[in-house]
Amino acid sequence: MLVTGYNKQLSDSLDALRRENRYRYFVEIERIAGRHPVACWHAPDGPRDVIMWCSNDYLGMGHNPVVTEAMAQAVLSQGAGAGGTRNISGTTQPLVELEGELADLHGKERALLFTSGYVANEASISTLVRLLGNCKVFSDEMNHASIISGIRNSRADKVIFRHNDIAHLEELLQAEPLERPKLIVFESVYSMDGDTGRIAEIAALAKRYNAMTYLDEVHAVGMYGHQGGGVAERDGVAGDIDIIQGTLGKAFGVMGGYIASSDVICDAIRSHGSGFIFTTALPPGIAAGALASIRYLRENPSERELQKERVALLKALLEKKGFDVLPGNTHIVPVMINDPALCLAISARLLEKHGMYIQPINYPTVAKGTERLRITRGPLHSEEMIYQLVYALQESFHACQNGCGKSIA
Repeated sequence: MLVTGYNKQLSDSLDALRRENRYRYFVEIERIAGRHPVACWHAPDGPRDVIMWCSNDYLGMGHNPVVTEAMAQAVLSQGAGAGGTRNISGTTQPLVELEGELADLHGKERALLFTSGYVANEASISTLVRLLGNCKVFSDEMNHASIISGIRNSRADKVIFRHNDIAHLEELLQAEPLERPKLIVFESVYSMDGDTGRIAEIAALAKRYNAMTYLDEVHAVGMYGHQGGGVAERDGVAGDIDIIQGTLGKAFGVMGGYIASSDVICDAIRSHGSGFIFTTALPPGIAAGALASIRYLRENPSERELQKERVALLKALLEKKGFDVLPGNTHIVPVMINDPALCLAISARLLEKHGMYIQPINYPTVAKGTERLRITRGPLHSEEMIYQLVYALQESFHACQNGCGKSIA
């Protein structure tokens, strides 16, 4: 049992989060196979069907029979777990096949799997920077927490450049000796604002100033490009990027993370990265499901095309009704609320009154005063659902502005 003083300190920290409307409430949601985006909310008064509007399973591939059947067959034939780390007993045939598929998807020599996208970033960046020695890291100010953690763990010299500001990045690069090792880390799709990184321009700067490039494509793989290889594939610049990092847990519908790069870079991280070496491998079922999902999306663009149509309709309707929607060109639709208590209240009302689940996004995920509802709709959301959502948002926004202070409980 905790010593009383320690317990009080921890309780005080939680009370502070509640006062600032930053405490994270978890809504118990049960996904229903074959019915996505419909899910079951285990409400205080009993189970209720709700529509998911904030899932990162962007294309519904977590429910695609091609994926679920591949997973089931792998579990039945190979068992549930991997059996250990990759070094001891966990380098299963499905993992090897999946790494080959990922390397081919991104046009790289090799790929390396991790248990999550967060671990992939943290382990790869910290390991690479330490191995290069005296490396300076240039990081976009909007980069994800996993990138920040990887840079911190490397203990390298770092500098932050203003978001998508190419002139600022070049100014910072010019200040360093050409021979000094340099790594530019940025994202293709920034998941809270829904805008995209300036990949081609950053890659050109990297060549000019002798820097390596590390591109986080977690919100883009499966979603963009002819085969779902991400924004870099769509723009024809994947070959100009040294390391592409992605996830299997969003558009591919399963879980896990990876990097795709040269053979020597992947081998160096495989051999030196503690986040890879000392972690149990992904189970065969997960690997088989991810492999089936990637292969399906490489050959079938229909989910991506329908998803684009649904996004365009939603954005047009929201803008017509006067909502403040950030002007990104991606599948992510951030509706700005700009008040933490109001954001929580609208989210609660959407769930309780309208049966629609959108998790509020408050500080520290976004800056204070920029709280928002982050909407992600996909090909399985019907047009009728979209019209219903816009009505529900209108009703909830006005009701909560006029005194609905209830938060999710």
